[in-house]
Amino acid sequence: MFAPLQNDTFLRACLRQATDHTPVWLMRQAGRYLPEYRATRARAGSFMGLATNTDYATEVTLQPLERYPLDAAILFSDILTVPDAMGLGLSFALGEGPRFATPVRDEAAVARLAVPDMSKLRYVFDAVTSIRKALNGRVPLIGFSGSPWTLACYMVEGAGSDDYRLVKTMLYQRPDLMHQILAVNADAVASYLNAQIDAGAQAVMIFDSWGGVLADAAFHSFSLAYTARVLAQLKREHEGVKIPRLVFTKGGGQWLESMKTLDCEVLGLDWTVNLAQARARVGENGPHAKALQGNLDPNVLFARPAQIEAEVAAVLSSFGQPHTDANQAGPTHIFNLGHGISQHTPPESVEVLVHAVHAHSRSMRKAQA
Repeated sequence: MFAPLQNDTFLRACLRQATDHTPVWLMRQAGRYLPEYRATRARAGSFMGLATNTDYATEVTLQPLERYPLDAAILFSDILTVPDAMGLGLSFALGEGPRFATPVRDEAAVARLAVPDMSKLRYVFDAVTSIRKALNGRVPLIGFSGSPWTLACYMVEGAGSDDYRLVKTMLYQRPDLMHQILAVNADAVASYLNAQIDAGAQAVMIFDSWGGVLADAAFHSFSLAYTARVLAQLKREHEGVKIPRLVFTKGGGQWLESMKTLDCEVLGLDWTVNLAQARARVGENGPHAKALQGNLDPNVLFARPAQIEAEVAAVLSSFGQPHTDANQAGPTHIFNLGHGISQHTPPESVEVLVHAVHAHSRSMRKAQA
């Protein structure tokens, strides 16, 4: 059904296999920093008009691949499609973040929650299949979802939040209700990601964007445990091919040892984490060793080209000596930003970044040979 994969560097790195360069892709690589994205969004009329239209979603997913030699594509969608399918009424106003018409704030609202019928998310799965066909084997396609905790933050707050007062109040006052929400979310996310895999996603990523706002004990009970519940239900392979699973917790650097035990292949790191230390803690060897992804500060992309190149080299050097033994698994690195790309980023800065990652990571391997 799909064309053979021509560039499997990203997937090989996910599986801790040696590659001839460090693969690179960017969180939010299809987005507002690209003028062609803004033009397509204007044609679509709204963000959800863009995300729910198969042709538009395919078009914007491929836009950064037309500009840059990235090593992976990521589905254009939003993390809040799952709670929207639960009937919470998702909307996006231009220039504002997401908003839910009916937040989940009391016992009755929690009782109404259920894993949604996945047919309500058919537009996402149709987009996955369409994008995979349009890629024609150029690079792998990553599917994704928000983590159970991150979804719960939006569902309870009703929108983004600066202090997470409402969701944390529920967490401490009524932990039973919060656990109920998270259990439904975890099972919904697992079904959603498995359906993306069936539709053609070649890797899947869980974005725990707000895990880092939790206190230590709360992170383990209300975020990590439910991310683990999702991972336990995910397909390990599809049609005989392994499907790597990636987990990114913004602000999660202090919990790397705990996250090492997660049943996934890759841990994403934000820009506050020292890559060399992360490699020593979770990325080197052993049964739970993970590939690492990250972690350039997105604001580096506002610097001059020479400075961008220097910062790229610093990240690659921080990870250290690339794994080059084709006969066994070893420590691997996927280059990314430490969070999503800013909408104000100059597109030409991304070109400098991608070229620098490829060139410098190749030269590091040649120096090792």
